[in-house]
Amino acid sequence: MKVDSSSLEGRVRPFRSNRTARATDESSGLSRPEGAALKNPSIRGPSGATRRRVLHVGSGAASDGRLHAIFRSDQWAEVRLDVDVATDPDLVCSVTDMSAAVENAAFDGIWSSHNLEHVRGHEVLPALREFVRVLRPDGFALIRSPDLESVAELILRDGIDSVVYQSPAGPITPLDMLYGHQRSIEQGNEFMRHGTGFTQDRLGRLLIEAGFEEARTTRTPQLEVWAVAFMPAADVGGIVDVLARSGLNFSLDEETRKAS
Repeated sequence: MKVDSSSLEGRVRPFRSNRTARATDESSGLSRPEGAALKNPSIRGPSGATRRRVLHVGSGAASDGRLHAIFRSDQWAEVRLDVDVATDPDLVCSVTDMSAAVENAAFDGIWSSHNLEHVRGHEVLPALREFVRVLRPDGFALIRSPDLESVAELILRDGIDSVVYQSPAGPITPLDMLYGHQRSIEQGNEFMRHGTGFTQDRLGRLLIEAGFEEARTTRTPQLEVWAVAFMPAADVGGIVDVLARSGLNFSLDEETRKAS
């Protein structure tokens, strides 16, 4: 089966909550989910300017290259969270329950890069609900994961053991994308196992079910599904514009806008 490369680029799809009841914090005037406790997460940088905080979940070892470009500025302070103590994170815990390490509404942003596929299927919703809990009312989450639609197309076209690309860890096959990097697992790194996977629609639906007000998803030629998910008071247009300047398009075309 021959797969047209254009099929790997997906149109941006919007997902929205139908919830109407919100609570408003009297001190800030911001809408927030019921039960969320507001705390001030802002910290001061060397110049005295207020910085926003991004929680980098499943961060791995410290590296500027692991953080998405929109968070690599003086406006943001990174806090690294990982379950693997060997990566020397700031916080050690699972994303499925961060309650012992992270307070409610403690972060302005979340960056989750190839992390969610490592939890088990039934743990995805608890993890995403934790994202909602730790974000401020105007916060957002940026997420990427292997795109199972693309992986399926590659398997049908070239076979499950075909080499898709070369990574610093070695050749990557569709099998690696489905179940985790086989060579790393063979060498004893059990954290590399995959417990679940995502399509564009599945990730978007789960984000709304977890409590985000709005989410947008897209597929990329890099065989990934991306999502940006917004809390109730988030500046959706402003965040989408910042992402566009970094090369990540979450803008809705006219046809999608009318349909939604």
